[in-house]
Amino acid sequence: MLHFTENHRFCVNREFSLSSLDYKMLAMMYQPMIGGLSISLYQALYQQMSAEKVGFSPLEQQRKLFLLLDLEQGERGRKYLIEQSSKLEAIGLLQTTRKFLPEEEDYIFVYTLFPPLGPNEFFRNQHLTLLLRDKVGKFMLLSLREDLLAPEPVECRDASEENLSVPFYELFRLNTQVVDYELEQALYEASASKQGEARLDVTTKGFQYADIIMRFPRGSGNRVFVEALKHKPDQMAAINIVAKKYNLSLQETCRLLDEDGAFSEDGELQMDLMQYNANLFYRQSKKRDEERERTLSRAEEAGSDASQEMPEEKSVEMAYYLEVPQQLRGECTDHQYNYIMRNEPYTAVLKMFFTQGSIPDGVLNIFEKIDLNYKLKEEVINVLIHFLHIDRRSWAKSSIEAVASDMLGKQILTYEQAVEYVREKISYKQKAASKVEAAKSGGSATRGRQGKTQKPHIPIAVPDAETVASSRLSEEEMEAARRMARKLDERFNRKS
Repeated sequence: MLHFTENHRFCVNREFSLSSLDYKMLAMMYQPMIGGLSISLYQALYQQMSAEKVGFSPLEQQRKLFLLLDLEQGERGRKYLIEQSSKLEAIGLLQTTRKFLPEEEDYIFVYTLFPPLGPNEFFRNQHLTLLLRDKVGKFMLLSLREDLLAPEPVECRDASEENLSVPFYELFRLNTQVVDYELEQALYEASASKQGEARLDVTTKGFQYADIIMRFPRGSGNRVFVEALKHKPDQMAAINIVAKKYNLSLQETCRLLDEDGAFSEDGELQMDLMQYNANLFYRQSKKRDEERERTLSRAEEAGSDASQEMPEEKSVEMAYYLEVPQQLRGECTDHQYNYIMRNEPYTAVLKMFFTQGSIPDGVLNIFEKIDLNYKLKEEVINVLIHFLHIDRRSWAKSSIEAVASDMLGKQILTYEQAVEYVREKISYKQKAASKVEAAKSGGSATRGRQGKTQKPHIPIAVPDAETVASSRLSEEEMEAARRMARKLDERFNRKS
């Protein structure tokens, strides 16, 4: 109690001004919930500064509040003031903060006021609606709702609508060339607030529980689990993370929460399954958008004027010439081939390589996707086709899309960059092939077919002609050798 007394100073911060509708909401909706004394405290705080201003009021002693509310100055009055301010805080009309001043070694209190909710927002807030129902009853609540909300005319409810509003920059043009540093500084100081210091809260930046529960089907089996999300801010944060990751709308998020298996039997959100379903939904939506974009492009091309100016022909520098493939050597020269690659549409280039029949639909579809959805230039697509042919790659969708994705990731935007890309790929492949051949030739000298190491090859010295001539026997020596052989034969025969 000694840290909150009538001697402590306070100030009031508000960024709004009350309207006649706000006063009616305070009197008819908020006062039955928290009582007249709490609303009187709210009014006393609001009157601390002029209704034509916003910002902070001057510092005053809290004794002023005690006198305005006719409260006893002491512990009993302090407890009563704390009780009334707590009611205002609980329903979102007040926020109280305490600041410590080191120079004075004392505290000051800042009362931040918030405007009452409008009728639509109030009835979307389940907590406030149920609290008011408990205070005044269901029929009184419905009566207040009819008194505050004017319904849309019956004739307009099912009619189609069209937004005719004019955007700001279609009507106004701002002079952005002149920089006024004093004005910039003043605007910065006026917009500075505590919001920048607070950490990012996914639950407040994303979908609110009230938004989800209003659009969630009442007859769904997951309805009871979704209603429990109001007490599980961590799961609301997880839902908003998934929605932001896969760019889901509120309706799409509710649809995913309504899927079978989205919640366990205990009511826990199955994040893995929700992410899997969200990814599938994202991919399907992306595919539909791409098909719609291609259809619109075809329609625009069909309806375009035939007398449209032809695009300017581009030449190719000799340093970026592509070699004519073996299949087309007799049909065009190097100059003609590179001119076609630089200036002709990819459909004409495909016909050059599919000469025996029509181009398969699967190939046309994937190149149409690369052209209209991936936004690769036609000259880059032509070089891609050339690379697929000379590299003997598959014409399957996955193979073509892999090369296109690689080009997109490496920011291949011009014909010259595409040629350098092809040369780099071919050079890398040739170097890798030469290393493999070198490894095979080196290994075959030391390893057999079964992978077992053979004896090393030892060179044998060959005698020269003089050594061979000197080693021949004379006639006498030959005769002596024959006699020795006959004697050995005779001894062998006797023994046998």
